[in-house]
Amino acid sequence: MERSYEMMKLAYDALQEKKGEKISVLDISDVSVIADYFLISHGENINQVQAMADAVQESLEKHGYMCRQVEGYLSGNWILLDFGEIVVHIFSKEERRFYDLERIWRDGKRIDMENESKKTE
Repeated sequence: MERSYEMMKLAYDALQEKKGEKISVLDISDVSVIADYFLISHGENINQVQAMADAVQESLEKHGYMCRQVEGYLSGNWILLDFGEIVVHIFSKEERRFYDLERIWRDGKRIDMENESKKTE
């Protein structure tokens, strides 16, 4: 799980760099075989949402982690980036509210990245 944690951290930092809104990190490793982590965020417009997706892909690929699948990039309403161990969901604000993945995956453990970063300092 160390590899997936590193991937999650790289994705989180990339989303932050592009001013992703309300970034949620869910550890779903105990409740699903889909992935270890879900990252969920949203942007203010299609350009920001696509820029966030580009930044995540560039960051992870620079470290040798290849994206297995990308869904929804052109529409920019909900972009899904599947890296195997982590799945990144980047929404428009309205789509995020509508789908409410945090509620659907509430059995996952929320990771407070503010406290996580203080642990590694």
